[in-house]
Formats: sequence, C-alpha cells, structure tokens
Amino acid sequence: MVNDESGEAANVTTKPGGYEFFRSALGSPRYVVAPMVDQSELAWRMLCRRYGAELCYSPMYHANLFATDPKYRKDALQTCPEDRPLIIQFCGNDAQQILEAALLAQDHCDAVDINLGCPQAIAKRGHYGSFLQDEWQLLTEIVSTLHAKLSVPVTCKIRIFEDREKTIRYAKMLEAAGCQLLTVHGRTREQKGPLTGVADWSYIKEVRQQVKIPMFANGNILGLEDVHRCLAETGVDGVMSAEGNLHNPAIFQGVSPPVWQMASEYLELVQLHPCPSSYVRGHLFKLFHHIMNLRPNSELRERLATANQLAQFQAVVQKVQAKYEPFHKGEVPYVPEEMADGSGEDVLPLAPWLCQPYIRASPESHRQKIAEKEREAEDPNRAKRQYFDKDGNEISRKRMKKLRRRQRRPNKTEAQIQLRHERRLEYCTECANPQGSKCEFRLCRVCCKERCYSTDCDCPGHGILIKSRRAKAKQFEEHVAEEDNQKGSGNPVSNLTTAVDSQDPL
Repeated sequence: MVNDESGEAANVTTKPGGYEFFRSALGSPRYVVAPMVDQSELAWRMLCRRYGAELCYSPMYHANLFATDPKYRKDALQTCPEDRPLIIQFCGNDAQQILEAALLAQDHCDAVDINLGCPQAIAKRGHYGSFLQDEWQLLTEIVSTLHAKLSVPVTCKIRIFEDREKTIRYAKMLEAAGCQLLTVHGRTREQKGPLTGVADWSYIKEVRQQVKIPMFANGNILGLEDVHRCLAETGVDGVMSAEGNLHNPAIFQGVSPPVWQMASEYLELVQLHPCPSSYVRGHLFKLFHHIMNLRPNSELRERLATANQLAQFQAVVQKVQAKYEPFHKGEVPYVPEEMADGSGEDVLPLAPWLCQPYIRASPESHRQKIAEKEREAEDPNRAKRQYFDKDGNEISRKRMKKLRRRQRRPNKTEAQIQLRHERRLEYCTECANPQGSKCEFRLCRVCCKERCYSTDCDCPGHGILIKSRRAKAKQFEEHVAEEDNQKGSGNPVSNLTTAVDSQDPL
C-alpha cells in the first residue's frame, strides 16, 4: 500500500479479478445463497452450507451505519472460519461512504457486493438499490472507487430494464468500471410483491453473451431442476436462490426434508451463532408456511407469532413434529386439512410437512382480486368481518390488534402498558425528540448524554454512567500514584508485593 496524491491509501497490489477470482477465491461456485435482509445471517448460512450451498452472501448492510456505528458493525460482522467463501453486500449512494464501510469489512470476506437490485419502498426512500440504476455516472464512481481502493474484488447485483439494449449497456458499464462478478435478477424494478410475476431468463442470456466477467442468474428458482435448467439456458456460471432457499435450505441437494428437521438444525445453529428473535421467527414462518396456513394449526401460528425465546421456538417445532411425524412415517393415514381462509384444501405437489417452494399467484389474479374487493367495498349490504375475544364476545378490529400485541408481551402488567403508552406521548424537555421512557431527567438520549457530561451525573435509564466512570478513573489514577510513591520510597512490603504480582500465575 502506498499513498496517492490525495494522501489516501491506494491499493497497488495485484488482486485476482474476473475468472481468476471466481476460481481461486470463490472456488467456481454454482449454488449460491442470495443476500437477504435479516434472513441470510450466519446461522442460516451455515445451515445452507451444510446442504450444498457453495457460496453465501451476507444480508444487505447499510454502508453509512456500518461505517459509523460500532454496534451495528459488530452485529453485522458475524462470521467464522467455516463461513467461506463469503461476499458482504452494502447499499448506499455515496462512493466514499461505501468505501469506508467496505474497508472495515474486506478482511472478513472474499468480495464486497453493491446492492443495485433492491426494489422495496425503503430503498426508494433511502435512494439506493434499484433506484440508482438510472444514475450511471454515480455508479461508475462507486464501482471504480471500490475497485481501486479495496484489497478484495467488487461485485454488483442488478435488475433488468424493460429495454434489452439498455440492460446490456448497463451491465457493460459496470464491467468497465471494475465490477468483477455480476448477478442479474431477471425482473424489472416494478416486479415486486404481488406483482412479482416470472423472471425473464432471455435477458440474462443476452447479458451473459456480452460481458466477459463471471455471472450469476437470479429468479424463478424453485428447485434443483430449475438451477440446472437456468445454467443450461442462460450460460451463466452460477445460480442464486433467495425465496426458494428460505422455504427449503436443502434446495441445492434436490431433497425435501421434513420441516421440523430443518427447523431443529437451524435452532441448534442459532444457539452457536445467536441472532435476533425476529430473524428466527421469520425463518420458521417460511419453513412452516404450508402447514401454518391450515385451519387446525391456528393456535400453533399464534404461538409462533408471539414467541421471542429460543425455548419457545423449540416448543413450536416439537409440536409440529409430534403432530406430523406419524403421517410422515406412514403410521397414520393423513387426511388433508382445510385452509385457514376457508378456501378448501391446499393443493401441493408434496405433503404439507415437507420443505417445498411457495408459488406466488400471478399478477393477473392479484389484479382480479383487487377488483373484486373494490366491488365488494362498494356494496352497502356487504357483510363486515367480525372479531371475537377468547370468551367469544364480538370486539372491534382495533381491540383485536391490541389483544394480539399484549399476547406478544405476556409478562407486561396493565399498569406497565399504560405507563408506556403515556410516556410515548411525552417529548424531551430540550428538543422535539421523544423522551426516554426510563430517563430520570425526562430527556431524549442525545440531550441526556450532554446533560450527564456537563453536570457530571449518571442516568441509569439510558445506561449513561459518566459520573461512575469518572470516579473509577480517579480511583485508578490515585491507586497508580500510590503504588509509584511506594516504589520510590523503597518500601519492602510494596516491593515484595510488586515482585509477587509480576510472576506468572500458577
């Protein structure tokens, strides 16, 4: 590393790129786990690697938070020696911000990926993901900056344009800027949620024919047969799975294990590599999607929705196994169960307790349902949906929501809930931010920290212990000064103590 004219560290060492990087650092992977927000965490990655995944991406991290917030960065950088090869993905719209984050991450991964494919509303508000795809000058700056300054290669994940030629020019622009591996999702920015539809692999094939760097394809991957078909039809080097992987982490082995087996193995890995309970809940809902949609399992669904401890998640898994394992072993004949929405039996290619993909309804059927709902809403004689409490009394929708929130916090008393509600309406006495619910000074965290620094006090509610830490620092300084004085006076007891303390422990 040497300094350039601007004084910044410039990476002049040769690093592998293109197919050399693809083969040497990544091991020529064909089966790839996609970057998924709050879902491709370490425990899930390790489960996927156990079942055939050859490369995993981290969840998408916000570059600015990663670079400036040590706690966010510590939580994000969860990995282990077995978690390789690994690509860490960032989102952002500023070259220097993304560079700062990538420099902190480069020693923990094999490449850094730029998210240019996220189509969600939060990406639109934050101005990142697919909402940068028209700003080619900015993207050139971001990719070229990372390519020049990082010790690991930079990769990109994109979505297609409606215009095929523009999609090809877009890919070639990123390649020219320094992108060493490109993932193309065969859907446009507008294809999301209920309007997702089918990905168009023909776009991916045409891009593959025009760029010289390694390429991954993404979209329409429901099983291992789709992976092999995509490889053959597009000519890409590897195939990435997101939703298919969430419903079946063994997708790359072409098997469909019982959902409780995958859930149990995942929870064991969570014990080794802890993650937030919301991640665990999200994974179990995906694994149990087909059985949780059955009417007889409404209680299980509620228990899973309110679980927030590992033991509670394990209890749900055990109940699922106890109910469906006899059917799986053929000990008891299975009678198909009714769907929770009353639409009849769920027609699935496999038994509902086996891992299998979730097939979305087509955009056309979604639009048809919306039109039907609008017609029903205009009907003054329509029957309104009713809600009931546990005693069978009819309640309002608002009341039902409140009861469900309380189910998620069974240890909260009525007084605590009311106090929290009242405090939520109060604001910091020095600014417009909400005050801390346990703050002794009725301030927000920022103002409270300033108050504690300036007045030398503590706020246990915010965990700000300025006075205590200053007192400990003062005691430590006095202790060191006293020891120095004793050494200087030649005190034999002090010298003996020092000599004993300097010995290696037994």
